[in-house]
Amino acid sequence: MSAGPAARVVAQAKVNLALRILAREASGFHGLETLFCRLALGDLVTVRAQERQGRSLDCDADAGPVERNLAWRAAAAFQERAGWPRGFAIEIGKRIPIGGGLGGGSADAGAVLRILNDLAPRPLPEADLLALAMPLGSDVPFLTTTAPLALAWSRGERMLALPPLPARRVLLAVAGEGIATADAYRWLAESRGTFAPSPALADVGDATTWPGVAAMSVNDFEPVVFARAPRVEAAWRALGERAEGAVVRMSGSGATVFRADDGRAPEAGFRDALEREAGARLAVTATAPSVVPVERLD
Repeated sequence: MSAGPAARVVAQAKVNLALRILAREASGFHGLETLFCRLALGDLVTVRAQERQGRSLDCDADAGPVERNLAWRAAAAFQERAGWPRGFAIEIGKRIPIGGGLGGGSADAGAVLRILNDLAPRPLPEADLLALAMPLGSDVPFLTTTAPLALAWSRGERMLALPPLPARRVLLAVAGEGIATADAYRWLAESRGTFAPSPALADVGDATTWPGVAAMSVNDFEPVVFARAPRVEAAWRALGERAEGAVVRMSGSGATVFRADDGRAPEAGFRDALEREAGARLAVTATAPSVVPVERLD
């Protein structure tokens, strides 16, 4: 297989500083309102365009069936829309916990779209790139952009990019198992019956400061996930100790819980409490002031 141009990028994870799940739309998907925030933690994604037909995916963790892998599907969608490249080879070095609500698979998909568009002889307009991202999941449009922070609505495709918040340490309580997104939505629907909250337009000003974010922060999945996954709730409680000024939430549909704080509380105490009370391990990262640019390799 003839090799073509290649590039790589750090596919940064995300947390939801706020997440409200709205009514089910006619399409069958739920609308949402969320405040996305990029993290420094990320997978390393490399894509090489091929001059001959052929597709490959090499991941150093269990990536599941290749046809369901979001990075593979993103590359195939770009290939069909742009008529280029004839083939592709994707390599993923996983650093983001799988199935933890941190957008690992979505970040990989967004990275693939960004890389291919950077390498393409005729790059797609941003609107077309986001149109490819939307069917892949509600996190993928944001993770295809170069915004470190954004308010998003509907299925994540309607976004308002915001300047980054002041950098904060982020502690991640990583559980031994993830929560299936489909299960979380089903539990939420069962708990609500026919009721679902109405859209509540977020005050953009609240999203520009950490005190404002703390005041608006919520995750509608937390009650139903905590009821079925007591270790996740235990992790949330452990990170919530001495949490004045911090934002402590479950990210996405779980099971990772995060704490964004000023970094003064010692990590060792959290590590011991998480292992003892929740059987979770601690990972430490930070909010990202910017999105890592694509790096050409040839």
